[in-house]
Amino acid sequence: MAPFVVTRDTPLSPETAWERIVDWAAHARYVPLTTIEVTTPPPNGLHTVFNARTSLGPFGFDDPMEVTEWQPPLDGSGGRCRLVKRGPVMVGWAELSVDPRGTGARATWREEAMPARAPRVTAGAFAVSGRLLFGRVLRGLLGA
Repeated sequence: MAPFVVTRDTPLSPETAWERIVDWAAHARYVPLTTIEVTTPPPNGLHTVFNARTSLGPFGFDDPMEVTEWQPPLDGSGGRCRLVKRGPVMVGWAELSVDPRGTGARATWREEAMPARAPRVTAGAFAVSGRLLFGRVLRGLLGA
């Protein structure tokens, strides 16, 4: 797998940016052909589980994920969470973080994920497409 990193600066406070990037269902607005269902009761936190279903008509796949680390921003500090993909189709992880930056925040998305059965030679292509897709997701969620 090839990791990628996307960052976006925002005038939002770290706490507001955090609330937006951990609104899992909202991610679907920016990921084509995808719906997201949170399957654990609120509030978000450690061990929250959700599923991203990507499909076109009857063809598609599920991408279940679990929050395995959860540290919201507190008293001016940054926040960080880690997601682990738990399904048979996609494997890997993502880390989302928010750090104070000037009067706003910097949001960072780090990910290393790809289809379980994809040849290793395709890892670079998945990293490029992931960088483009999740850059769009961060832009949309942060209103940037």
